[in-house]
Amino acid sequence: MTDPRRVRHPAKPGLPEATGLATRPRAAVIGGGIAGLSAAAALAERGVDVDLFEKETYLGGRVGGWSEPDSGGSSLAMNRGFHAFFRQYYNLRNLLRRIDPDLGMLAPLDDYPLVDAEGRRDTFRGLPSTPPLNAIMFALRSPTFRLRDLIRLDARAAAPLAEVSVPRTYEELDDLDAETFLHNINFPPAAQHLAFEVFSRSFFTRPAALSAAELATMFHIYFLGSSEGLVFDVATSNFDVALWNPLCEYLQNLGVRVHLGTAVQSVSHKDDGFTVSVASGASVHADGVVLAADVPALKSIVANSVNIGDSEWRARVERLGTAAPFVVQRLWLDRPVRSDRPAFLGTGGLPPLDNISVLDRYEREASAWAHRTGGSVVELHAYSVSEDTPQLRRDMLGRLHELYPETASASIVTEKTLTREDCPRLGPGDFATRPTVRTSTPGLALAGDGIRIDLPVALMERAATTGVAAANVLLDRFGVRGHDMYTVPVRGRSPVLRHLAGRVERRTSR
Repeated sequence: MTDPRRVRHPAKPGLPEATGLATRPRAAVIGGGIAGLSAAAALAERGVDVDLFEKETYLGGRVGGWSEPDSGGSSLAMNRGFHAFFRQYYNLRNLLRRIDPDLGMLAPLDDYPLVDAEGRRDTFRGLPSTPPLNAIMFALRSPTFRLRDLIRLDARAAAPLAEVSVPRTYEELDDLDAETFLHNINFPPAAQHLAFEVFSRSFFTRPAALSAAELATMFHIYFLGSSEGLVFDVATSNFDVALWNPLCEYLQNLGVRVHLGTAVQSVSHKDDGFTVSVASGASVHADGVVLAADVPALKSIVANSVNIGDSEWRARVERLGTAAPFVVQRLWLDRPVRSDRPAFLGTGGLPPLDNISVLDRYEREASAWAHRTGGSVVELHAYSVSEDTPQLRRDMLGRLHELYPETASASIVTEKTLTREDCPRLGPGDFATRPTVRTSTPGLALAGDGIRIDLPVALMERAATTGVAAANVLLDRFGVRGHDMYTVPVRGRSPVLRHLAGRVERRTSR
Protein backbone atom coordinates (compact mmCIF):
# COMPACT_ATOMS: atom_id res chain seq x y z
CA MET A 1 0.00 0.00 0.00
CA THR A 2 2.55 2.55 -1.18
CA ASP A 3 0.28 4.58 -3.45
CA PRO A 4 -0.65 7.80 -1.59
CA ARG A 5 -3.67 8.18 -3.85
CA ARG A 6 -5.25 4.87 -3.00
CA VAL A 7 -8.83 5.30 -1.82
CA ARG A 8 -10.23 4.24 1.54
CA HIS A 9 -13.89 3.28 1.50
CA PRO A 10 -14.95 3.64 5.15
CA ALA A 11 -17.33 1.18 6.74
CA LYS A 12 -20.52 2.22 8.46
CA PRO A 13 -20.23 2.82 12.21
CA GLY A 14 -21.64 0.50 14.85
CA LEU A 15 -20.74 -1.47 17.93
CA PRO A 16 -17.09 -2.53 17.96
CA GLU A 17 -18.02 -6.19 18.42
CA ALA A 18 -21.07 -8.42 18.27
CA THR A 19 -20.34 -9.49 21.85
CA GLY A 20 -21.93 -6.19 22.87
CA LEU A 21 -25.30 -7.36 21.58
CA ALA A 22 -27.93 -9.06 23.72
CA THR A 23 -27.62 -12.19 21.57
CA ARG A 24 -24.53 -13.12 19.57
CA PRO A 25 -25.52 -13.39 15.88
CA ARG A 26 -24.62 -16.43 13.81
CA ALA A 27 -23.67 -16.31 10.12
CA ALA A 28 -23.23 -18.99 7.51
CA VAL A 29 -20.67 -18.39 4.74
CA ILE A 30 -21.14 -20.70 1.78
CA GLY A 31 -17.99 -21.13 -0.27
CA GLY A 32 -14.40 -21.33 0.96
CA GLY A 33 -12.71 -19.45 -1.85
CA ILE A 34 -11.16 -16.00 -1.50
CA ALA A 35 -14.57 -14.31 -1.27
CA GLY A 36 -15.86 -16.66 1.42
CA LEU A 37 -12.64 -16.57 3.40
CA SER A 38 -12.66 -12.77 3.33
CA ALA A 39 -16.27 -12.70 4.54
CA ALA A 40 -15.65 -15.28 7.27
CA ALA A 41 -12.61 -13.40 8.58
CA ALA A 42 -14.41 -10.05 8.55
CA LEU A 43 -17.40 -11.46 10.42
CA ALA A 44 -15.47 -13.52 12.98
CA GLU A 45 -13.17 -10.61 13.81
CA ARG A 46 -16.24 -8.64 14.87
CA GLY A 47 -17.38 -11.42 17.18
CA VAL A 48 -19.99 -13.04 14.92
CA ASP A 49 -20.40 -16.83 15.29
CA VAL A 50 -19.48 -18.23 11.86
CA ASP A 51 -19.95 -21.52 9.99
CA LEU A 52 -17.92 -21.77 6.77
CA PHE A 53 -19.02 -24.39 4.23
CA GLU A 54 -16.80 -25.59 1.37
CA LYS A 55 -17.74 -28.40 -1.00
CA GLU A 56 -14.10 -29.32 -1.73
CA THR A 57 -11.77 -30.91 0.80
CA TYR A 58 -9.49 -27.85 0.65
CA LEU A 59 -9.92 -24.08 0.91
CA GLY A 60 -9.06 -21.40 -1.64
CA GLY A 61 -11.65 -22.14 -4.32
CA ARG A 62 -10.17 -21.57 -7.74
CA VAL A 63 -6.88 -20.61 -6.03
CA GLY A 64 -6.90 -23.79 -3.95
CA GLY A 65 -4.05 -26.24 -3.62
CA TRP A 66 -4.01 -29.94 -2.91
CA SER A 67 -1.82 -33.04 -3.25
CA GLU A 68 -2.11 -35.88 -5.72
CA PRO A 69 -0.18 -39.17 -5.83
CA ASP A 70 2.26 -39.88 -8.64
CA SER A 71 2.79 -43.29 -10.21
CA GLY A 72 5.27 -44.20 -7.48
CA GLY A 73 2.92 -43.29 -4.66
CA SER A 74 4.66 -40.04 -3.73
CA SER A 75 2.71 -36.88 -3.09
CA LEU A 76 2.77 -34.10 -5.69
CA ALA A 77 1.59 -30.52 -5.15
CA MET A 78 -1.21 -29.50 -7.52
CA ASN A 79 -3.40 -26.47 -8.16
CA ARG A 80 -5.30 -24.83 -11.00
CA GLY A 81 -2.36 -22.79 -12.17
CA PHE A 82 -0.43 -19.58 -11.94
CA HIS A 83 -1.89 -16.60 -10.03
CA ALA A 84 -0.35 -13.13 -9.75
CA PHE A 85 -0.74 -11.23 -6.47
CA PHE A 86 -0.43 -7.62 -7.61
CA ARG A 87 0.54 -4.90 -5.17
CA GLN A 88 -2.73 -3.05 -5.78
CA TYR A 89 -4.74 -6.02 -4.49
CA TYR A 90 -5.19 -4.18 -1.21
CA ASN A 91 -8.09 -6.14 0.26
CA LEU A 92 -6.69 -9.54 -0.69
CA ARG A 93 -3.31 -8.66 0.75
CA ASN A 94 -4.97 -7.39 3.94
CA LEU A 95 -6.65 -10.79 4.24
CA LEU A 96 -3.27 -12.51 3.92
CA ARG A 97 -1.75 -10.17 6.49
CA ARG A 98 -3.92 -11.94 9.07
CA ILE A 99 -1.45 -14.83 8.92
CA ASP A 100 1.73 -12.82 8.27
CA PRO A 101 1.82 -9.01 8.48
CA ASP A 102 4.98 -9.00 6.34
CA LEU A 103 3.45 -11.24 3.63
CA GLY A 104 6.44 -13.56 3.81
CA MET A 105 4.47 -16.22 1.93
CA LEU A 106 4.77 -14.09 -1.24
CA ALA A 107 7.84 -13.32 -3.32
CA PRO A 108 8.20 -10.90 -6.25
CA LEU A 109 8.66 -11.86 -9.87
CA ASP A 110 10.71 -9.11 -11.46
CA ASP A 111 9.28 -9.67 -14.92
CA TYR A 112 6.64 -11.53 -16.88
CA PRO A 113 7.62 -11.28 -20.56
CA LEU A 114 5.16 -11.74 -23.42
CA VAL A 115 6.16 -13.26 -26.75
CA ASP A 116 4.26 -13.55 -30.05
CA ALA A 117 4.42 -15.90 -33.01
CA GLU A 118 7.13 -13.79 -34.69
CA GLY A 119 9.36 -13.91 -31.64
CA ARG A 120 8.74 -10.30 -30.65
CA ARG A 121 8.91 -9.86 -26.90
CA ASP A 122 7.43 -7.30 -24.55
CA THR A 123 8.59 -6.92 -20.98
CA PHE A 124 7.40 -5.12 -17.86
CA ARG A 125 10.83 -5.04 -16.28
CA GLY A 126 12.14 -1.61 -15.30
CA LEU A 127 9.03 0.40 -16.14
CA PRO A 128 8.40 3.52 -14.05
CA SER A 129 5.61 3.06 -11.53
CA THR A 130 4.05 6.51 -11.97
CA PRO A 131 1.09 6.79 -14.38
CA PRO A 132 0.94 7.66 -17.21
CA LEU A 133 4.71 7.28 -17.66
CA ASN A 134 4.43 3.53 -17.13
CA ALA A 135 2.01 3.07 -20.03
CA ILE A 136 3.88 5.52 -22.27
CA MET A 137 7.23 3.81 -21.66
CA PHE A 138 5.69 0.39 -22.24
CA ALA A 139 4.28 1.56 -25.56
CA LEU A 140 7.44 3.34 -26.70
CA ARG A 141 9.76 0.41 -26.08
CA SER A 142 7.37 -2.28 -27.31
CA PRO A 143 8.54 -4.03 -30.50
CA THR A 144 4.92 -4.20 -31.68
CA PHE A 145 3.98 -0.58 -30.99
CA ARG A 146 5.62 2.34 -32.76
CA LEU A 147 5.31 6.10 -32.45
CA ARG A 148 3.33 6.16 -35.68
CA ASP A 149 0.84 3.78 -34.06
CA LEU A 150 0.39 6.23 -31.20
CA ILE A 151 -0.32 9.01 -33.69
CA ARG A 152 -2.85 6.87 -35.54
CA LEU A 153 -4.90 6.06 -32.45
CA ASP A 154 -8.45 7.39 -32.54
CA ALA A 155 -8.30 9.81 -29.62
CA ARG A 156 -12.05 10.06 -29.22
CA ALA A 157 -12.61 6.30 -29.18
CA ALA A 158 -9.65 5.79 -26.85
CA ALA A 159 -10.71 8.51 -24.38
CA PRO A 160 -12.43 6.02 -22.01
CA LEU A 161 -9.04 4.46 -21.28
CA ALA A 162 -7.79 7.76 -19.87
CA GLU A 163 -10.86 8.67 -17.84
CA VAL A 164 -12.07 5.41 -16.38
CA SER A 165 -14.77 5.94 -13.77
CA VAL A 166 -16.63 3.11 -12.09
CA PRO A 167 -19.49 2.44 -12.67
CA ARG A 168 -19.79 5.00 -15.51
CA THR A 169 -17.27 3.14 -17.68
CA TYR A 170 -19.45 0.04 -17.53
CA GLU A 171 -22.51 2.05 -18.48
CA GLU A 172 -20.65 3.41 -21.51
CA LEU A 173 -18.66 0.41 -22.71
CA ASP A 174 -20.15 -2.80 -21.36
CA ASP A 175 -22.29 -3.49 -24.42
CA LEU A 176 -19.14 -3.50 -26.57
CA ASP A 177 -16.67 -6.37 -26.76
CA ALA A 178 -12.97 -5.75 -26.14
CA GLU A 179 -11.89 -6.82 -29.62
CA THR A 180 -14.24 -4.33 -31.30
CA PHE A 181 -13.15 -1.60 -28.89
CA LEU A 182 -9.47 -2.12 -29.76
CA HIS A 183 -10.37 -2.07 -33.47
CA ASN A 184 -12.34 1.15 -33.00
CA ILE A 185 -9.42 2.95 -31.36
CA ASN A 186 -7.15 1.75 -34.19
CA PHE A 187 -4.90 -0.19 -31.84
CA PRO A 188 -2.30 -2.12 -33.90
CA PRO A 189 -3.30 -5.81 -34.17
CA ALA A 190 0.22 -7.06 -33.44
CA ALA A 191 0.35 -5.09 -30.21
CA GLN A 192 -3.06 -6.37 -29.15
CA HIS A 193 -1.59 -9.84 -28.65
CA LEU A 194 0.92 -8.56 -26.14
CA ALA A 195 -0.51 -5.41 -24.60
CA PHE A 196 -4.17 -6.31 -24.10
CA GLU A 197 -4.77 -10.03 -24.57
CA VAL A 198 -2.92 -10.59 -21.30
CA PHE A 199 -5.88 -8.88 -19.60
CA SER A 200 -8.55 -10.91 -21.36
CA ARG A 201 -6.69 -14.13 -20.57
CA SER A 202 -6.83 -13.18 -16.91
CA PHE A 203 -10.58 -13.60 -17.27
CA PHE A 204 -10.07 -16.97 -19.02
CA THR A 205 -11.58 -15.61 -22.21
CA ARG A 206 -10.75 -14.02 -25.54
CA PRO A 207 -11.15 -10.33 -26.44
CA ALA A 208 -14.17 -11.03 -28.64
CA ALA A 209 -16.02 -12.47 -25.63
CA LEU A 210 -14.84 -9.95 -23.02
CA SER A 211 -16.64 -6.75 -22.10
CA ALA A 212 -14.77 -3.64 -23.27
CA ALA A 213 -15.59 -2.11 -19.88
CA GLU A 214 -13.68 -4.91 -18.14
CA LEU A 215 -10.71 -4.27 -20.43
CA ALA A 216 -10.75 -0.53 -19.75
CA THR A 217 -11.07 -1.08 -16.00
CA MET A 218 -8.15 -3.52 -16.03
CA PHE A 219 -6.06 -0.96 -17.92
CA HIS A 220 -6.94 1.55 -15.21
CA ILE A 221 -6.13 -0.84 -12.34
CA TYR A 222 -2.74 -1.91 -13.66
CA PHE A 223 -1.53 1.03 -15.77
CA LEU A 224 -3.19 4.42 -15.40
CA GLY A 225 -4.91 4.14 -12.03
CA SER A 226 -2.17 2.89 -9.73
CA SER A 227 1.42 3.74 -8.90
CA GLU A 228 2.02 0.38 -7.18
CA GLY A 229 3.88 -0.73 -10.29
CA LEU A 230 3.42 -3.67 -12.63
CA VAL A 231 5.56 -6.17 -10.76
CA PHE A 232 3.55 -8.80 -8.90
CA ASP A 233 4.18 -11.43 -6.26
CA VAL A 234 3.67 -15.19 -6.33
CA ALA A 235 3.09 -17.69 -3.55
CA THR A 236 6.34 -19.37 -2.55
CA SER A 237 4.62 -22.70 -1.82
CA ASN A 238 1.54 -24.47 -3.09
CA PHE A 239 -1.50 -22.40 -2.22
CA ASP A 240 -2.75 -24.71 0.52
CA VAL A 241 0.59 -24.64 2.35
CA ALA A 242 1.41 -20.95 1.83
CA LEU A 243 -2.02 -19.39 2.21
CA TRP A 244 -5.12 -21.31 3.11
CA ASN A 245 -4.05 -23.84 5.74
CA PRO A 246 -2.60 -21.02 7.90
CA LEU A 247 -5.70 -18.89 7.29
CA CYS A 248 -7.92 -21.83 8.24
CA GLU A 249 -6.05 -22.10 11.54
CA TYR A 250 -6.49 -18.36 12.05
CA LEU A 251 -10.24 -18.63 11.49
CA GLN A 252 -10.60 -21.64 13.76
CA ASN A 253 -8.77 -19.73 16.51
CA LEU A 254 -11.51 -17.11 16.15
CA GLY A 255 -14.12 -19.83 16.66
CA VAL A 256 -15.10 -20.35 13.02
CA ARG A 257 -16.39 -23.84 12.31
CA VAL A 258 -14.90 -24.88 8.96
CA HIS A 259 -16.89 -27.60 7.18
CA LEU A 260 -14.74 -29.03 4.37
CA GLY A 261 -16.16 -31.50 1.86
CA THR A 262 -19.64 -30.19 2.70
CA ALA A 263 -21.81 -29.10 -0.22
CA VAL A 264 -24.73 -26.82 0.58
CA GLN A 265 -27.95 -27.81 -1.14
CA SER A 266 -30.30 -24.97 -0.26
CA VAL A 267 -30.98 -21.95 1.92
CA SER A 268 -34.44 -21.22 3.29
CA HIS A 269 -35.57 -17.96 4.85
CA LYS A 270 -38.13 -17.28 7.57
CA ASP A 271 -38.79 -14.42 9.94
CA ASP A 272 -36.38 -15.87 12.51
CA GLY A 273 -33.51 -16.21 10.05
CA PHE A 274 -32.11 -18.77 7.63
CA THR A 275 -31.73 -22.53 7.49
CA VAL A 276 -28.74 -23.83 5.54
CA SER A 277 -29.21 -27.44 4.40
CA VAL A 278 -26.26 -29.58 3.29
CA ALA A 279 -26.09 -32.71 1.15
CA SER A 280 -25.89 -35.06 4.16
CA GLY A 281 -29.30 -33.89 5.33
CA ALA A 282 -27.97 -31.83 8.23
CA SER A 283 -28.89 -28.18 8.63
CA VAL A 284 -27.65 -25.07 10.42
CA HIS A 285 -29.65 -22.06 11.57
CA ALA A 286 -28.15 -18.62 10.87
CA ASP A 287 -29.10 -14.99 11.33
CA GLY A 288 -27.32 -14.04 8.13
CA VAL A 289 -25.88 -15.78 5.07
CA VAL A 290 -23.10 -14.95 2.63
CA LEU A 291 -23.39 -16.89 -0.62
CA ALA A 292 -19.80 -16.94 -1.93
CA ALA A 293 -20.02 -20.01 -4.16
CA ASP A 294 -18.80 -20.20 -7.76
CA VAL A 295 -21.33 -19.52 -10.51
CA PRO A 296 -22.55 -23.11 -11.11
CA ALA A 297 -22.93 -23.79 -7.38
CA LEU A 298 -24.59 -20.42 -6.74
CA LYS A 299 -27.16 -21.04 -9.46
CA SER A 300 -27.85 -24.52 -8.14
CA ILE A 301 -28.30 -23.34 -4.53
CA VAL A 302 -30.61 -20.52 -5.56
CA ALA A 303 -32.66 -22.85 -7.78
CA ASN A 304 -33.12 -25.20 -4.81
CA SER A 305 -33.95 -22.33 -2.43
CA VAL A 306 -37.48 -21.35 -3.32
CA ASN A 307 -38.05 -18.62 -0.74
CA ILE A 308 -34.97 -16.41 -0.99
CA GLY A 309 -34.90 -13.36 -3.23
CA ASP A 310 -37.58 -11.85 -5.39
CA SER A 311 -38.22 -12.89 -8.98
CA GLU A 312 -36.02 -10.17 -10.48
CA TRP A 313 -33.06 -11.12 -8.27
CA ARG A 314 -33.46 -14.81 -9.02
CA ALA A 315 -33.53 -14.00 -12.73
CA ARG A 316 -30.26 -12.07 -12.38
CA VAL A 317 -28.61 -15.07 -10.74
CA GLU A 318 -29.97 -17.39 -13.41
CA ARG A 319 -28.52 -15.16 -16.16
CA LEU A 320 -25.00 -15.54 -14.79
CA GLY A 321 -22.77 -17.54 -17.08
CA THR A 322 -19.33 -19.09 -17.13
CA ALA A 323 -16.38 -18.46 -19.39
CA ALA A 324 -15.29 -21.11 -21.87
CA PRO A 325 -13.33 -24.10 -20.51
CA PHE A 326 -9.60 -23.87 -19.86
CA VAL A 327 -6.92 -26.54 -19.60
CA VAL A 328 -3.96 -26.68 -17.22
CA GLN A 329 -1.25 -29.20 -18.06
CA ARG A 330 1.43 -29.71 -15.40
CA LEU A 331 4.50 -31.67 -16.42
CA TRP A 332 7.25 -33.12 -14.26
CA LEU A 333 10.20 -33.45 -16.67
CA ASP A 334 13.35 -35.53 -16.24
CA ARG A 335 15.74 -32.67 -17.06
CA PRO A 336 15.93 -28.98 -16.24
CA VAL A 337 14.58 -26.11 -18.26
CA ARG A 338 17.34 -23.73 -19.31
CA SER A 339 18.31 -21.47 -16.41
CA ASP A 340 17.59 -18.21 -18.24
CA ARG A 341 13.94 -19.09 -18.88
CA PRO A 342 11.52 -16.79 -17.03
CA ALA A 343 9.29 -18.13 -14.29
CA PHE A 344 6.29 -16.99 -16.32
CA LEU A 345 5.94 -16.38 -20.05
CA GLY A 346 2.78 -15.14 -21.73
CA THR A 347 2.21 -15.92 -25.41
CA GLY A 348 0.27 -14.21 -28.19
CA GLY A 349 -0.76 -15.68 -31.51
CA LEU A 350 0.50 -19.15 -30.56
CA PRO A 351 -2.70 -21.15 -30.10
CA PRO A 352 -3.67 -23.10 -28.17
CA LEU A 353 -0.94 -22.11 -25.69
CA ASP A 354 -1.50 -18.98 -23.61
CA ASN A 355 1.33 -19.14 -21.10
CA ILE A 356 4.13 -21.21 -19.62
CA SER A 357 5.13 -21.34 -15.96
CA VAL A 358 8.36 -22.89 -14.71
CA LEU A 359 7.21 -23.72 -11.21
CA ASP A 360 10.56 -24.77 -9.79
CA ARG A 361 11.67 -21.14 -10.19
CA TYR A 362 9.40 -20.03 -7.34
CA GLU A 363 7.25 -22.80 -5.78
CA ARG A 364 8.94 -24.64 -2.92
CA GLU A 365 7.45 -28.08 -3.61
CA ALA A 366 8.36 -27.97 -7.29
CA SER A 367 11.83 -26.68 -6.47
CA ALA A 368 12.40 -29.53 -4.02
CA TRP A 369 11.28 -32.10 -6.61
CA ALA A 370 13.55 -30.57 -9.27
CA HIS A 371 16.51 -30.50 -6.86
CA ARG A 372 15.94 -34.12 -5.85
CA THR A 373 15.52 -35.50 -9.38
CA GLY A 374 17.53 -33.12 -11.54
CA GLY A 375 14.41 -32.34 -13.53
CA SER A 376 11.93 -29.46 -13.73
CA VAL A 377 8.22 -28.75 -13.26
CA VAL A 378 6.48 -26.90 -16.09
CA GLU A 379 2.89 -25.80 -16.43
CA LEU A 380 1.03 -25.00 -19.66
CA HIS A 381 -2.26 -23.08 -19.93
CA ALA A 382 -4.80 -23.01 -22.73
CA TYR A 383 -7.71 -20.64 -22.11
CA SER A 384 -11.07 -20.44 -23.81
CA VAL A 385 -10.94 -23.84 -25.49
CA SER A 386 -13.91 -25.71 -26.92
CA GLU A 387 -12.94 -28.95 -25.19
CA ASP A 388 -9.99 -30.89 -23.82
CA THR A 389 -8.75 -33.37 -26.42
CA PRO A 390 -5.59 -35.46 -26.91
CA GLN A 391 -4.76 -33.26 -29.91
CA LEU A 392 -5.08 -30.10 -27.84
CA ARG A 393 -2.61 -31.49 -25.33
CA ARG A 394 -0.20 -32.50 -28.07
CA ASP A 395 -0.44 -29.00 -29.56
CA MET A 396 0.25 -27.38 -26.19
CA LEU A 397 3.29 -29.60 -25.73
CA GLY A 398 4.44 -28.80 -29.26
CA ARG A 399 4.36 -25.08 -28.50
CA LEU A 400 6.44 -25.68 -25.39
CA HIS A 401 9.03 -27.47 -27.53
CA GLU A 402 9.06 -24.58 -30.03
CA LEU A 403 9.59 -21.94 -27.36
CA TYR A 404 11.86 -23.97 -25.07
CA PRO A 405 13.62 -26.39 -27.45
CA GLU A 406 15.57 -28.06 -24.63
CA THR A 407 12.28 -29.62 -23.44
CA ALA A 408 11.80 -31.52 -26.72
CA SER A 409 14.23 -34.23 -25.62
CA ALA A 410 12.87 -34.40 -22.07
CA SER A 411 10.80 -37.31 -20.87
CA ILE A 412 7.62 -36.68 -18.92
CA VAL A 413 7.98 -38.38 -15.55
CA THR A 414 4.47 -37.45 -14.42
CA GLU A 415 1.66 -35.43 -15.96
CA LYS A 416 -1.43 -33.95 -14.35
CA THR A 417 -4.01 -32.24 -16.55
CA LEU A 418 -7.28 -30.66 -15.51
CA THR A 419 -10.10 -28.92 -17.35
CA ARG A 420 -12.52 -26.55 -15.66
CA GLU A 421 -15.48 -24.41 -16.74
CA ASP A 422 -16.45 -22.47 -13.64
CA CYS A 423 -14.94 -19.00 -14.05
CA PRO A 424 -17.53 -16.21 -14.29
CA ARG A 425 -18.50 -14.89 -17.69
CA LEU A 426 -17.79 -11.17 -17.96
CA GLY A 427 -19.03 -10.67 -21.47
CA PRO A 428 -20.58 -7.73 -23.29
CA GLY A 429 -23.84 -6.65 -21.70
CA ASP A 430 -23.45 -8.72 -18.54
CA PHE A 431 -22.81 -5.87 -16.12
CA ALA A 432 -26.31 -4.36 -16.10
CA THR A 433 -27.98 -7.60 -14.98
CA ARG A 434 -25.21 -8.97 -12.77
CA PRO A 435 -26.42 -9.45 -9.17
CA THR A 436 -24.88 -7.18 -6.55
CA VAL A 437 -23.50 -7.89 -3.09
CA ARG A 438 -26.72 -6.70 -1.45
CA THR A 439 -29.75 -8.84 -2.28
CA SER A 440 -33.51 -8.38 -2.04
CA THR A 441 -33.57 -10.58 1.09
CA PRO A 442 -32.37 -8.79 4.24
CA GLY A 443 -29.54 -10.71 5.86
CA LEU A 444 -28.50 -12.46 2.60
CA ALA A 445 -25.47 -11.18 0.67
CA LEU A 446 -23.47 -12.38 -2.34
CA ALA A 447 -19.72 -12.42 -2.87
CA GLY A 448 -17.36 -13.56 -5.61
CA ASP A 449 -15.45 -12.30 -8.61
CA GLY A 450 -18.57 -12.61 -10.77
CA ILE A 451 -20.66 -10.41 -8.45
CA ARG A 452 -21.15 -6.74 -9.25
CA ILE A 453 -19.51 -4.16 -7.03
CA ASP A 454 -19.13 -0.59 -8.27
CA LEU A 455 -15.45 -0.25 -7.45
CA PRO A 456 -12.32 -0.58 -9.62
CA VAL A 457 -11.42 -4.16 -8.69
CA ALA A 458 -11.04 -7.36 -10.70
CA LEU A 459 -10.20 -11.05 -10.44
CA MET A 460 -8.90 -12.17 -7.02
CA GLU A 461 -9.23 -8.63 -5.68
CA ARG A 462 -12.87 -8.47 -6.71
CA ALA A 463 -13.45 -11.72 -4.84
CA ALA A 464 -11.74 -10.38 -1.69
CA THR A 465 -13.50 -7.01 -1.92
CA THR A 466 -16.98 -8.46 -2.38
CA GLY A 467 -16.28 -10.80 0.54
CA VAL A 468 -15.56 -7.87 2.84
CA ALA A 469 -18.53 -5.94 1.42
CA ALA A 470 -20.86 -8.90 2.01
CA ALA A 471 -19.66 -9.20 5.61
CA ASN A 472 -20.27 -5.47 6.03
CA VAL A 473 -23.86 -5.91 4.85
CA LEU A 474 -24.46 -8.45 7.60
CA LEU A 475 -22.54 -6.49 10.23
CA ASP A 476 -24.58 -3.38 9.47
CA ARG A 477 -27.77 -5.40 9.90
CA PHE A 478 -26.49 -6.63 13.26
CA GLY A 479 -25.57 -3.09 14.32
CA VAL A 480 -21.83 -3.83 14.33
CA ARG A 481 -19.09 -1.72 12.75
CA GLY A 482 -17.85 -3.01 9.42
CA HIS A 483 -14.40 -3.04 7.82
CA ASP A 484 -12.84 -0.34 5.66
CA MET A 485 -11.93 -1.30 2.11
CA TYR A 486 -9.25 0.11 -0.20
CA THR A 487 -9.00 0.47 -3.97
CA VAL A 488 -7.04 2.29 -6.60
CA PRO A 489 -8.66 5.66 -7.48
CA VAL A 490 -12.23 5.24 -8.68
CA ARG A 491 -11.55 7.44 -11.72
CA GLY A 492 -8.62 8.28 -13.99
CA ARG A 493 -5.92 9.73 -11.76
CA SER A 494 -4.19 11.95 -14.29
CA PRO A 495 -5.80 15.43 -14.57
CA VAL A 496 -3.88 16.00 -17.80
CA LEU A 497 -5.27 12.86 -19.44
CA ARG A 498 -8.77 13.57 -18.15
CA HIS A 499 -8.53 17.13 -19.51
CA LEU A 500 -7.31 15.95 -22.90
CA ALA A 501 -9.99 13.26 -23.05
CA GLY A 502 -12.63 15.84 -22.17
CA ARG A 503 -11.38 18.22 -24.85
CA VAL A 504 -11.49 15.44 -27.44
CA GLU A 505 -15.04 14.52 -26.46
CA ARG A 506 -16.21 18.14 -26.53
CA ARG A 507 -14.54 18.76 -29.88
CA THR A 508 -15.97 15.64 -31.52
CA SER A 509 -19.46 16.27 -30.15
CA ARG A 510 -19.76 19.65 -31.86
